[in-house]
Amino acid sequence: MRNTVYSLKSLAAVRNLGILAHVDAGKTTVTERILYATGTTHKRGEVHDGTTVTDFDPQERDRGITIFAAAVSCAWDGCRINLIDTPGHVDFADEVERSLRVLDGAVAVFDAVAGVEPQSESVWRQADRHGVPRIAFVNKMDRAGADLDTAVASIRERLHPAPLVVQLPIGAEDGFVGVVDLVRMRALVWSNGSEDAAEVRPVPDGLRDEALLRRRLLEEAVAERHPAALEEFCERETLGATALASALRDLTRTGDGVVVLCGSAYRNRGIEPLLDAVVAYLPSPLDVPAVRGTWDGTEQERAADPAAPFAALAFKVNATATGRLTYLRVCSGTIEKGATVWDATARRTERIGRILRVQADRHAPLECALAGDIVAVVGLKSARAGSTLCDPGAPLVLEPPNVAEPVVFVAVEARRSADADRLASALGRLTEEDPSLVARTDPETGQTVLSGMGELHLEVAVEKLRQAQGIDVNVGRPRVALRETVVRGVSGVLYRHVKQDGGAGQFAHVLLDVEPVERIEPVERAESSDSGFVFRSVVGGGRVPQEYVRAVEAGCRDALAEGPLGGHPVTGLRVTLTDGATHPKDSSEMAFRTAGRLGLRQALRACAMRLLEPVVEVTVTVPEEAVGGVLGDLAPRRGRVSGQAARAGTTVVTATVPLAELFGYATRLRSRTQGRGTFTTRPAGYAPAPVAVPSPAPAG
Repeated sequence: MRNTVYSLKSLAAVRNLGILAHVDAGKTTVTERILYATGTTHKRGEVHDGTTVTDFDPQERDRGITIFAAAVSCAWDGCRINLIDTPGHVDFADEVERSLRVLDGAVAVFDAVAGVEPQSESVWRQADRHGVPRIAFVNKMDRAGADLDTAVASIRERLHPAPLVVQLPIGAEDGFVGVVDLVRMRALVWSNGSEDAAEVRPVPDGLRDEALLRRRLLEEAVAERHPAALEEFCERETLGATALASALRDLTRTGDGVVVLCGSAYRNRGIEPLLDAVVAYLPSPLDVPAVRGTWDGTEQERAADPAAPFAALAFKVNATATGRLTYLRVCSGTIEKGATVWDATARRTERIGRILRVQADRHAPLECALAGDIVAVVGLKSARAGSTLCDPGAPLVLEPPNVAEPVVFVAVEARRSADADRLASALGRLTEEDPSLVARTDPETGQTVLSGMGELHLEVAVEKLRQAQGIDVNVGRPRVALRETVVRGVSGVLYRHVKQDGGAGQFAHVLLDVEPVERIEPVERAESSDSGFVFRSVVGGGRVPQEYVRAVEAGCRDALAEGPLGGHPVTGLRVTLTDGATHPKDSSEMAFRTAGRLGLRQALRACAMRLLEPVVEVTVTVPEEAVGGVLGDLAPRRGRVSGQAARAGTTVVTATVPLAELFGYATRLRSRTQGRGTFTTRPAGYAPAPVAVPSPAPAG
């Protein structure tokens, strides 16, 4: 691949997009067909054969799912497309979160039979939070039961966008051979078994009336949402192809509409129109707002301009056999090989050894990278996912991607004592590459505890220790991460912190009220670990200076790390500082922070507390004849069924189940449904736990 230098004008021809979807909706296959259609690869890779470009990790090929977000680059119609294939499993949603932080647009892939599935909804909400414009691709139109209108209806009902359908399928299920382009009123047909290029034909006579009707509905939907299109529609009673395409581009980029296309990625049908839509409708780096950052309390903006001071966000770190790769989204300015940059997060200088254009597990060297590009660099020692790199003369800290709080943990230990140090080092590399993994030492047992987002997440991490690092480890049974909350609070808890040891003393008196909040915050990807805690001060008369009030709050947050019931994090409480006392010489921020920490711990011991356990929404898809057995199995798992619907010869059961009850559920479900049942989960928050949280159910 040739080195490319972008001017400001050529940034308009760059598209940074991600492929988002539920697991098994066809994201990786869509990516493979895009690479093939653009000439980047010369052979179509298949997930079931383990020959895909983006699923290059051995575990991804063995399991047949995407685990790690992979970046590739290709060109189409004069545009450079930087594409990230993201995971679809809920356990790896943090990979999606970090990717969305650096993307300008996305293609949301939906199954034409299943429509919007649980993880589809989750990643859609993630994209909403980041304001990422999307187009929708309804995949698998060649499957039995595929129906575009039903899939679009589920998009409208569950995701609440304004779907703007710009294609009409030609043929159904096995007979799906092409689409009618409603914008240009032409047919694109893949006939005679050809899967390489579409033939452009007139609209078939049998579909002309329906195509005209759908084109009219599309024009009305666009005119209703776009003022300029409405003006032309009122004057001419129709919209020309150019005006319609321009309005669709504007609506996509503002999020007021979502263009919907369809096809079959496996059969390579519909990929070229999808690429045309990416170029036509999704934004370039010049079309998105300037990034915002801070330095020394001052907010700054950096536009996507190669001439502006350099600023980039690191969103992924990968340790390879040839060195440590740090993936960057260059937000502004220019970076050259060998340049010195400032890591504003770690507050140290770093040197860029090499700059690489990424093609999954292959790389091509670049001399420089400009604003709007996504590249990998070699040579950074301290940068982590979320670090900001910038010009040393123009420091800036960009908002890092949010990291979810782990909900499942296992104890790990090296089988051979000689590997103990290697295990600690390998765990450090794992948590560096994946911030949603947390490794710590249990202070009571001395065990090394690895925490993650789910059972599969931890399985993958442990297997990576064994395969990539060559460390044989013992793994304990999975356990859920509990929390503690206040059921009944206390008022007027006085804590006096007085210490005198010959030098400057410590003096701080605090009076605290503790009460439960009415609502426990759900476990969302955008939430920080201290959500569910509210602090306020009602101290009057300057009895406690403001800087000491902030110290008391910091001390209270320190106390939230361990609750009185079992040392679990505490959430769902409001703490009010009602009074306090200071000493003219011995009071300090440290003294009041200590008083806040110890005072809240004392108050919590006097409160009525309750354990909370993580719960998930489970969607189980099974044959109709197996529904009774599945419902009977959910009941002893403390599952609460919330919905049941028939879909294409199967039944979809939705229930809320404690996460602790789902360990080993995949094996049990397969045995009850003869291997035909599947299930997916997504976090649903925390709920009161029984007095003793049950051990994981045995697999089988």
